[in-house]
Amino acid sequence: MTQSKPSLTTIKSMKHLSDYNFFDPEVLVCPYEFYKLAQEQAPIMELPSSRTGAKFFLVTSYDLVREILKDTRVFSSNFSTLLAGKEEQDDELQKISAQGWPQMNTLLTADPPEHERFRALVNKAFTPERINKMSDLIEQIVDELIDSFIDRSKCEFVSEFAVALPLKVIAQQLGVPQADIPKFKQWSDAFIARLGHTLSREQEIECAKDVVAFQHYFKDVIDSRQKQPQDDLITDLVQAKVAGRSLDTAELLSIIQQILVAGNETVTSALAGGMLLLANNKEQIKLLQTDISQLENFVEEVLRMESPTAGMWRVVTEDIKLGDVALQAGSLVMIRFDAANRDPIKFIEGERFDVRRHNANNHLSFGHGIHFCLGAMLARKEMQIAYQRLLLRLKNIRLGQSGYQYLPNILMRGLKYLYIEFDKVV
Repeated sequence: MTQSKPSLTTIKSMKHLSDYNFFDPEVLVCPYEFYKLAQEQAPIMELPSSRTGAKFFLVTSYDLVREILKDTRVFSSNFSTLLAGKEEQDDELQKISAQGWPQMNTLLTADPPEHERFRALVNKAFTPERINKMSDLIEQIVDELIDSFIDRSKCEFVSEFAVALPLKVIAQQLGVPQADIPKFKQWSDAFIARLGHTLSREQEIECAKDVVAFQHYFKDVIDSRQKQPQDDLITDLVQAKVAGRSLDTAELLSIIQQILVAGNETVTSALAGGMLLLANNKEQIKLLQTDISQLENFVEEVLRMESPTAGMWRVVTEDIKLGDVALQAGSLVMIRFDAANRDPIKFIEGERFDVRRHNANNHLSFGHGIHFCLGAMLARKEMQIAYQRLLLRLKNIRLGQSGYQYLPNILMRGLKYLYIEFDKVV
């Protein structure tokens, strides 16, 4: 008697976590099958040790990621040594960095009570009043960008829209010339590349040079605002005080760096990822174009599905049991927002894109707790205005022949390019 061959479904179900290497670029680009297995078999999963020698764990469960984010005492955000690249072992990198200012623990890599002081200072510069005043400016930028490609009935959406919009907005916020936007993109890419932690030595050197160039550029801006205040974010940061103390230069540069990255890279990724979701789900476009009241929920669903900040580090400060796994003090934990946001325990059919999803806004794409993204309100506003104008002015949105490509990065998720075609609404 002959045996029938197993079906493709059966073969897939036979896969095990050992068949995957999380650091494989192909897995980083499309990790969701791996995440599904991890959530079923090992929601807290030990990976090969980091170069620091510490144990390294990957957490993919929604509930466990949220638990880690809430416990800032045991799960510290002070992972600044990971961001230092290879400087400790490389004289040339040390010499380059010495030409600038030290990296400070301010927002991303600070724990309480230090974090609370910086957060209080920066909150004063990110008030709802300031952000709400930006609506007209954002809409103007969006329409100008659409005008630049709409008559062609096609575009490369990442470079022609998704990159340009948040960079123009953040440049206006910081009070710096729009002509310098290409520099901001280059510097921002350098910061993200270092976070990804997969650079060659030559790339580390180039990124270190970019960081120093960024610091000197914005040191000049800071000096200028101290002498002559303007109506912009840097002036707000320069003048802000908590308990009688203002920020020093290194602290200011660290915060501006984080605002620059958070203010454009993540929004770029969400805008492009959302357009790809629409191009692949035309019935969802129809839902939005016939019922624009779904727009805010659509933005939350895009943030859930795309999770621009795919993961983040935490350092374990004391021995603890998380779930059924014992973690030792000094271990590194990588929380995976992009896995948690599709956890079937929290989101029914979490891999399905649904603009009417009732709990889309329960995503963790902006974090949770004290490190909740301070730019969340601005990011949402940019996305809402952008998609409202795009959906009013473009119809029959579809993928172009050249398609799309994701960039492999351990901590960030974003598209390298996305070609779309469309018809102009007349």
